[in-house]
This record gives sequence, structure tokens and C-alpha cells, in this order.
Amino acid sequence: MLTRLRNATRARKTDFLVPYSKLKSEIARILEKEGYILGFELETPEGGHPQLKIRNKYVNKVCAVAGLKRVSRPGLRRYVGTDEVPRVLGGLGIAILSTSSGILSGHEARKKNVGGELLAYVW
Repeated sequence: MLTRLRNATRARKTDFLVPYSKLKSEIARILEKEGYILGFELETPEGGHPQLKIRNKYVNKVCAVAGLKRVSRPGLRRYVGTDEVPRVLGGLGIAILSTSSGILSGHEARKKNVGGELLAYVW
């Protein structure tokens, strides 16, 4: 999903499709809440697999997502404790974590005092 988002921003696409999963839906919810995308919706074609349609946000012809980086990967998982949740670009970006309380942004994880698997940075 993150690679498709990165490719869509570089190609200046307004909409793009991603195969649906609960994890991707929660990541899209966080990106919408933080203002990086305009919105997302679930599309289910007849006889096909469900997909998420994500709408990129552009401000003055520049995409709101300047960059993103996947941190934890299958070959090397990265976990952080409650006091180790990183700040991205001094608070200008967000970190996305998978915690016991669900998928949270770095700000929410600090408020709830939980740690977990560090999925990605978005700025």
C-alpha cells in the first residue's frame, strides 16, 4: 500500500486502488485523520475482490505526502516501547504503529502510553 501511495504521488494521480485488508483500511483512516489524503472508500466489484479507493490530497499542485518510509519489514521487525515512540521531522510528520490498542499514530500512542511495532514514517 505504501509503495502504491508513493508511486501515485510521483505520477500525480488523484485516485488509486489498493487490495482491501483491515490493516490497510486503518492506515488509510490515520492518513485521512492527519490530513495526508482526502479520503478512502471500499469498492467491491461484482464477483471480484474488495479494493480501497484512496484519493490523494494536493495543495497548490503539490501532494500532501512529501515522503514516506516503511520501517518494520518481514525480515527485520522493529518494535518500540512507550518512551521510545519517535518524532518524525521534529513533529512535522507522523509515525504509524501497530499496538495492542490497534493501529495508532505516534501522537495517539504517546497519549495512550503504549508501544508496539513501528510500521512507517510519513511526512
